[in-house]
Parts: sequence; C-alpha cells; structure tokens
Amino acid sequence: MNLRETYGKILLPLVTPYGENEEIDYGRYAELIEYLIQNDLCDSFIVTGTTGEASLCTFDERVRLMETAVKTVAGRKPVIAGTGCASTKETVALTRRAEALGIDTMLVVCPFYNKPTQEGIYRHYRAVAESTRAKIILYNIPIFVGVNLEAETVGRLAAIPNIIGVKDEAGVNPTQVTDYFLATQSADPDFLIYNGDDVMLLPTIVQGAMGIVSGGAHIFGHEIRAIFEAFAKGENEKARECFLPLYRFCKACGQNGRILPNSIMRPAIELVTGVRVGPARGPLAPITDAELAVLKDALHKAGKL
Repeated sequence: MNLRETYGKILLPLVTPYGENEEIDYGRYAELIEYLIQNDLCDSFIVTGTTGEASLCTFDERVRLMETAVKTVAGRKPVIAGTGCASTKETVALTRRAEALGIDTMLVVCPFYNKPTQEGIYRHYRAVAESTRAKIILYNIPIFVGVNLEAETVGRLAAIPNIIGVKDEAGVNPTQVTDYFLATQSADPDFLIYNGDDVMLLPTIVQGAMGIVSGGAHIFGHEIRAIFEAFAKGENEKARECFLPLYRFCKACGQNGRILPNSIMRPAIELVTGVRVGPARGPLAPITDAELAVLKDALHKAGKL
C-alpha cells in the first residue's frame, strides 16, 4: 500500500477536551475518538496539532494525549503525532517520545515565535529527521509561526528520505500547493501534499492536493469525502454543492477576527456529536452569545441541527 492510501484523504486534527480548571479530560478524548471512528468521519488522526491547541499543552500532556490516542484507536486508523515545538531540541525530544509509543509518522510545524531564516528552518527539519526513523510531514502555517516555509526549502527537504510530505496552510499564497508540487517532483515524485485549510479545499484539489488536514471533519467528514469523490468523477457542480455547507461553517467559526476558531468550533462539536469537549484554554476567549447564534444558524442550514 502506498502512503496516499495509508493516510487517506481526510486527516483529522483532534480537538483536546478540557474539564474543570481547564484540565485535559482524557476520557472524553477517548470518547471523541471512538465517535469519529464509529461514524467514519476521517481516514487518519493527528494528535496535538493546531486544532488540538498543542501550544497550550505541556510536553507531558502532549505525550499522554498521544498515549490515549494510540490505545483508543488500537490500530483501526493511522495515528500521526504533532511534535513541533518552538525549539529544535524540544521537537527532537517529543518526536522520540512519540516514536517510543509506536507512532511512526510525525506532523512537525515550523518552529514558531523565533522567525528563523529558511536555512534555519531547513536545519531544524533535517535535525528532527536525522533523530528518528519515523516519517516526517512538514507543516506550514505562517499566520501562526511567523514565517512561510518556502517552496525551495520544501524541495531541499524532500530529498531527505524520511521527510515524506507537507501540509500547507499558507493563507496569503493560495497557489503554494502548486509551488510545492513543482519544487518536489525531482527529489521525490511521490511527495505528499495536503491542504490544511478547509475553505481552500476545492481550490487546492484542483492544484493537486492529495487530501486535507481538516478540523471541520469532526462535523463535516462525510461531506468532505463526498467532495473528493465528486471531483474524482468530474462532477464539479456536486463537489461545489457539498463544499458550501463546510464553507459557511468555517466562516461562522471565523467571526470577530478569530484566527484560531477553536472557541467557536468546540460548541459546534458538542452540538453535533454530543461529546463534551469544553471551552478552549486561556487565553482563548469562550464563545459569545452572538457568535453562538451565528454558529447554530450555519449548522441548521447545513442540516446538522
């Protein structure tokens, strides 16, 4: 089986449930995973990614979330560990811990806050790749980390054997998936390229994205799968019809300038799945009554309520 088939088209970054005093509720985490498996809403799971608010979790919490996911999934779907940290040293340490748990694929976000040069980014990923036998998927999200993972750098990294793909959430560059495709073909024709932005799903499929890393799949996994299937059959109008509810939902989650929509997506997950995931950790503010009204309207129009 090739890697495209291994991970599938829908890679779901799990939200992290919180209980009292913003403590992680690992039991609810397992419950959410089971719900998603039973309803076949994704092909692979990502633990402690951006949707999982990894930057708000401690090292030990991230490890325990990985342990919980591995135990709960029990081999039924691939588990990918988000191991990116601000420093190379901590990223290497977390990657090794994840590998020790039996996870063989890591999603590694660009090092954040420090705004390294492209050479610094290249050295960071090379050091992480050389520290493990696990497979590495690069993760570009410049709106959070402060730097863009340029296509030339991805091309260089694609030559490293265990760096197998990239997730792109470029935002400011809607055609970067194409740039990545062109930059990696000579180094690795099978290099995986995933879109990481739900609202860019259709435009990036056209560019050759092989799948999506989608927080919206907690709710819209079936619609996302239908989009891919319709596009593959050349049924473009059907693909667009399936896309519109997801698009409206994403717009509802992005109210009031919220860049990370977790505070709004969390109640949406609770309303649709019935699984309690709690409000986001501080400093993310909870959903307002006005935002909740917009969200419920979007879910109602999508047939989810």
